[in-house]
Amino acid sequence: MTEPLRLGIAGLGTVGTGVVKIIRRQAAMLEARTGRTIEITAVSARNASKDRGVSLGDYAWETDPVALATRDDVDVFVELMGGHEGAAKEATEAALAAGKDVVTANKALLAIHGQALAEQAEAAGRIIRFEAAVAGGIPVIKSLTEGLAGNEITRVMGVMNGTCNYILTQMEATGQGYNALFEECGRLGYLEADPNLDVGGIDAGHKLAILSAIAFGTKPAFGNVQLEGIQRISLDDIRHASDMGYRIKLLGVAQRTGRGLEQRMSPCLVPAHSPLGQLEGGTNMVVIEGDAVEQIVLRGPGAGEGPTASAVLGDICDLARGSRFPTFGQPAVSLQEAPAAQTSLAAPHYLRLALLDKPGALAKVSTALGDAGISIDRMRQYGHSEPTAPVLIVTHKCTSTTLQTALDELAKTDVVASEPVALRIEEV
Repeated sequence: MTEPLRLGIAGLGTVGTGVVKIIRRQAAMLEARTGRTIEITAVSARNASKDRGVSLGDYAWETDPVALATRDDVDVFVELMGGHEGAAKEATEAALAAGKDVVTANKALLAIHGQALAEQAEAAGRIIRFEAAVAGGIPVIKSLTEGLAGNEITRVMGVMNGTCNYILTQMEATGQGYNALFEECGRLGYLEADPNLDVGGIDAGHKLAILSAIAFGTKPAFGNVQLEGIQRISLDDIRHASDMGYRIKLLGVAQRTGRGLEQRMSPCLVPAHSPLGQLEGGTNMVVIEGDAVEQIVLRGPGAGEGPTASAVLGDICDLARGSRFPTFGQPAVSLQEAPAAQTSLAAPHYLRLALLDKPGALAKVSTALGDAGISIDRMRQYGHSEPTAPVLIVTHKCTSTTLQTALDELAKTDVVASEPVALRIEEV
């Protein structure tokens, strides 16, 4: 008779309790699909007395997650605490050292320490699975490591933070500004304890670093991800983009260039008719392009109890079936160091300027752009009030470095009233 797969779950927040609920509710189905029973033997969390809406009385309780990770009656350590240092890292390392496989939803841990953890796991013959770490219930990790294993991936991009997408789409739908919607997200519980993880692009940047490692066979390098959040996006930008047939998204893009691996998480304009342009609310979407498959689009809920717990259970079921392969799709020792490339591929850019209402102001803008080798595709001037005039420019293709050179020169003139907003227009 096949032995049960015994779990130790550390972290009983939204996702942890969701995992417990599924295992209790779907025990027979899980056994039928994996060929063995899946059992929870022990759990750990900060507060043992908290009412979590699910019975935990059948499980041993450990106050120390490291103790949980090393128990003899635990085969798989399920890490759902979060954070890239402290208890999550220590308990994961302890579990691997004790011969346990690990399932985690911890994107920060893998983006920052993934290489070292993968090497430790593979040296010990252990497995780390982390479908829930990226895009919630969307099986993007499995798609890259398994379904698309025969492809040379050329580009990965997507909307990977539901909070930012909610804010941006609600700005357009309701006419409310960024600050009002940021406060609304706080009231609704959509923001991380440190809100900058969401609106600053850090949370999504962790996810992009993980996808890049799998897609391009490189060591995860969160430090090489260029980050820009959505704090500077105004209602005017949303409206102007819409007028031109675009929508603004916090977009992650990873692709190889002649100078290395480009990884950036920043606000971009995308065509309104594209799959990314049509994405609403807190939904996530990942677009993967490969030499054989061309382009696939994965869309679904990026967070929440059910979707994230679903992804955790998918990993647990794979382990129960005996599915075992390297952490990032190929042996960790074979992953390459990828030189960090700044955005070197040319693209059109959206540029919003607040110009002082002076004679010759537009001529100075044109001169600064022209001297940098940037040509103007479209220019619009909107109604204004003294003393500034809002001007919107769409450039022909140029690199971000070239555009920054032009903006630096423009800043030396006496016609720019405030810092310009420059956003890349991504071809999708």
